[in-house]
Amino acid sequence: MTSHRIALIPGDGIGTDVSDAAMQVLHAAAATAGFSLETETFPWSCAYYLETGAMMPEDGIETLRGFDAIYLGAVGWPDTVPDSVSLHGLLLPIRKAFDQYANIRPHRLLPGVEGPLKSESFDILCIRENTEGEYSGAGGRVHQGRDNEVALETSVFTRKGVERILRFGFEQARARRGHLTSVTKSNAQKYSMVFWDEMTRALAGEYPDVTVSHMHIDAMAARMVMAPETLDVVVASNLFGDILTDLGAAIQGGLGFAASANICPDRAAPSMFEPVHGSAPDIAGQNIANPIAAIWSGAMMLHHLGESAAAEAVENALSATTAQGIGARPGSHSTQQITDAVIAALQG
Repeated sequence: MTSHRIALIPGDGIGTDVSDAAMQVLHAAAATAGFSLETETFPWSCAYYLETGAMMPEDGIETLRGFDAIYLGAVGWPDTVPDSVSLHGLLLPIRKAFDQYANIRPHRLLPGVEGPLKSESFDILCIRENTEGEYSGAGGRVHQGRDNEVALETSVFTRKGVERILRFGFEQARARRGHLTSVTKSNAQKYSMVFWDEMTRALAGEYPDVTVSHMHIDAMAARMVMAPETLDVVVASNLFGDILTDLGAAIQGGLGFAASANICPDRAAPSMFEPVHGSAPDIAGQNIANPIAAIWSGAMMLHHLGESAAAEAVENALSATTAQGIGARPGSHSTQQITDAVIAALQG
């Protein structure tokens, strides 16, 4: 029997709740499909930081390196640990150390879910550059606390980094409906974003079967609201992709449906899968968090592991569950009720 080793980091708040739900579904899918998931849980979180002074141990990256994939619940407890500490102490180091440069987020309405827009037919795949750009961490502060204080945050765009994320986007568009929208702000950022536009045009010649559109970030935000059905694959820098994918989550019914994958495409290191709704400490442990984004992220992990039949079975079970109204509206069902319904649909 094939077995996949999964590093499980439940994290903080509802991360523990939804990762447990996702694992219940994924183990059920694995049993049905004839493979197994061997999970090892790591307690790295804000609570771990308060105990040890670090979000993960010094050898944390090397510990994770031996796994086939990483599953992350959620990280953050801003009342006790600043987000800048939790983010830079766990999530970003993992993404960068394992070269998970492609962040993938699907945006579509599941059956029975009512979004805020009139359109119900959109199916958008957002590809976000995940390791450099505006989140490179280059910069600093001087004269802190004084009238002449200066803070600098420098975006870093490399030819390698821009080319590979664009190429990844082109390949995804080729495998879907053949349309790529590249998002920049080159009318205002005349170096990095003009460079991005030039790279997009250069690569477009290698993909004659893909139609390419160029949009500024502000116009793109409007397009996602006014005409989301016109979009297929959207590729953007780290910051712009971050913003657009939260907008994508909003139009697909909310963050409870927002799944994501942090992919190392050459598979030289493990990829990481996570819902992007955050840790929501105020509802943690109450059995009311929506686990659909977590389960959907798990299905993306199964696809990456080569278990596509099981992944599609989980996605179909999610659709069957929300079509019955279970988990389709905030607060309508408990975490466990939704989980049980997905497993029943999977096995039935």
